Parts: sequence; structure tokens; C-alpha cells
Amino acid sequence: MPDDFLVARNPDDESTLPFLLRIPLGSRGVILKARESWPRTSKVYCHRVEEWPADAQIVERVPVRSCVQRGAAVDLVLDRGRENRSQLVFTRVKGRPAIFWQTARTTRQARPGVAVPKARASGVAGLQIVVDSRERYAFRFGDQQVVLEKGALPAGDYGVLRDGRLLASVERKSLQDLVSSLTSGKLRYQLAELATLPRAAVVVEDRYSAVFRLDRVRPAVVADALAECQVRWPQVPIVFCETRPLAQEWTYRFLAAAVTGLDEEEHGSVVVAALAEAPALAPAAPTPAQVRAWAQRAGYDVSDRGRVPQRLVAAYQAAHGG
Repeated sequence: MPDDFLVARNPDDESTLPFLLRIPLGSRGVILKARESWPRTSKVYCHRVEEWPADAQIVERVPVRSCVQRGAAVDLVLDRGRENRSQLVFTRVKGRPAIFWQTARTTRQARPGVAVPKARASGVAGLQIVVDSRERYAFRFGDQQVVLEKGALPAGDYGVLRDGRLLASVERKSLQDLVSSLTSGKLRYQLAELATLPRAAVVVEDRYSAVFRLDRVRPAVVADALAECQVRWPQVPIVFCETRPLAQEWTYRFLAAAVTGLDEEEHGSVVVAALAEAPALAPAAPTPAQVRAWAQRAGYDVSDRGRVPQRLVAAYQAAHGG
């Protein structure tokens, strides 16, 4: 058994866990299939596999400094500068065995100290959310009252439609994806597309403070690029949420609020249109001072005081189209 940590492609195309992991523990090692190749933004669910494929397509091979089992956890330390410490936790979920792969960072993120509310957003029951067909590892909205469907969205990863028109959309980003799209310029094109929608936003599955802990790119460059994007497209906010569950919660409530906002705007438009079609008001009767001043200019004999004769009032109205 090699003393390397291996990551390979899962040859089972129908599996929802696209990666295979080989951890050098014991005589044969531990072989798992996993949702991701490293727990960067959240804990990664894993499942036991009996055999390592003979023709496995290796994605990554890293020497291991230490691999030690401590109770129901395995501490794994890789021989590289970053993304080198992780832990495999063997636990049970609803009575069934489960394995989670985590780092110190994702453990902190998974426990933000808040409880996500279960109440429906903006009073919308059965909110229909379209998940872009190209979105990998999409939000499931398991704790929210939503109806999910797959579809091709012209902009964003999650959207709500009205009469076939995209009403609002949210683009999801991990911190790594955000940095990559900023430095490559891709995010600018995405923001330009989102800005064409009535409502749109970008949600990031991390803290803003994490930007200043980046080591592969200068944090100031990323912070400046974020500020420039917000100045250029102020109608598309970039929102940092502490964890993936909170990013999902924010997305759900943003899309629900967009639906409610559209209903309110449509109601307001109907009310305003009805007011605009109301009959015109009758012109206001002229004041005695107006009639007297006009009569004097027109050469009528009128006193400076007292009641203005009705015949002069009628003459004034006839002269002014009344």
C-alpha cells in the first residue's frame, strides 16, 4: 500500500459522489467515494467503497506526513504547504452510519451559532425555484417550502420565473470561484447579464474577512475588484454569507421577496392605471377678483367692490373656454 493520499475520478457515472479517496490507514487503506476532492467550503459527505479500481484516473497524489485514528476520527496531514490538514469523522445520522470529511475551517463554518428559521419567506407558499441545469452540487432547500425544477437560465444559478420570463436570479459562488472569476474577468460578464434582470444578486459561501487571508493572490487586488464591480453594477449586490446553509437560506428569501415585490408592483400599476383613467375634474370657478380684473381690461363697467354680476362671470367663462 503506497503512503500517498490519492484522489481519483469515480468511474461510476451515475453516482452523486464523483471522486474516490484512498487514505493510507491500516494494511489495505480506507477507500471512500466523496462529493468533492477537498473540504474547502463545507463538510464533504463520503461513503465506503470496497475496491479501488485497477484503472483509476488519478486526479491528485500527495505524500502523507501523518494518518492517525483517534476514536471515531482519522486525522490526516499531507506533505504540502496549504490544504494539508483534514479529518475524517465516522458518525451516525438518523441511525445510519455516515462519514464526513472536514477541516478546521469547515468545522467553524458549519457551526455559525445561529438557527435557520423554518418559516416561509415573505409568506410565499410553495415557491418555485428553477435551478440552472449547469449548476453542480446545487442547493436542495431541504428546510424551506420550495418546489425545485431544472432548467437553463440565461443568467445566475437559481431563479424564479413569471410567464416564462426570468424575474430574479442568484449567482452562487464559493470563495475560490469568486476569486477565480474576478481575476479572469468572468464575473464582470456575469454581472452584466444579471444587471439586465429586474432583480439579481451574487451570494458567496464565505465571510468577507476570508478575502484577506488569501495566499495565492493579493487580498487587496480581490477587495479592489469587488468594490469596482459594486460601483459599476450597484443593482446587483454581492452578499457574503458565512456558510453554505446560510447562503442557501439567503437565496431562498431573496427570491421569495422578489416574487412578492413583483406582485406589489403589478398591483400598484393597475391602481395607477385606474386612477389615470378617472374622469377629468370640472374647472374651478373663477374668483371675483379674477373676473373683475378681466372685465376692467375688456372694457366692461364693473365696480371695484361688491358682488360681481353673473353676466360678467358667464362672459369670463365664455372667453376662457369654460
